[in-house]
Amino acid sequence: MDEIRKTFHNDLESVRAEVIRLGASLTEAIPRATEVLLSADLEGADYLIQSDVDFNSRATGVESSCFEILALQAPVAGDLRQIVAIIKIAGELERSADLVVNICKAARRIYGHDIDPVLRGVISKMSEQAQQLFASTMEAFEESDAAKAAAIDDMDSYLDSLHRQFVQLIFESHANNKIDLQVAVQLAVVARFYERIGDHAVNVSERTRFIVNGWVQGGGGLDQYARTAEQIGDRTGEIPIVPETN
Repeated sequence: MDEIRKTFHNDLESVRAEVIRLGASLTEAIPRATEVLLSADLEGADYLIQSDVDFNSRATGVESSCFEILALQAPVAGDLRQIVAIIKIAGELERSADLVVNICKAARRIYGHDIDPVLRGVISKMSEQAQQLFASTMEAFEESDAAKAAAIDDMDSYLDSLHRQFVQLIFESHANNKIDLQVAVQLAVVARFYERIGDHAVNVSERTRFIVNGWVQGGGGLDQYARTAEQIGDRTGEIPIVPETN
């Protein structure tokens, strides 16, 4: 039995380590995509777009490993909570990486067009905040720090305000003939990509709080946890035991 538990915890730590590596890759990719956009680097855009295939494969591998652990080990209590949350975190990371790719694709669409200096400055700020959000949320995950995870939502509020400011500046720049319509539309979409990256960071932080103490937004508590566990059980062929909350 001790050997089985040791294997289980080794497998779980391996999954956690891969999630941390994925988060680090994503955190590094955000400013790289921004540089691609601001410098019109088509080669850099192609590189990041192609690398997304590997990222998606790794994220899918995390999910598969979690389902295998569920099927073979039937974890309970905090271990079950962690695996359920990691499956969801892998999806958040994958979708965030897709948004980074979308920024690169937008860079290709507006290639050859100048971006107003004022807009460039706000793009840089949005990128920095999105990167900081993910760096902080992954740090909270790695350290199992619920308090640090809870602070991510406030950090995201600043990114939301930058998004609103940027959209207003786009309208003003277009009205003053500083950017044409095609660029204005693409930049508005890019701003949305950064804002959504921040939302995914918040979602990861909420999963971390769930791992640490069972916190669920809206107070879903054990009922929501039970439904999630049952859904996981349906996919693995077993119904995990739903524990009492810690």
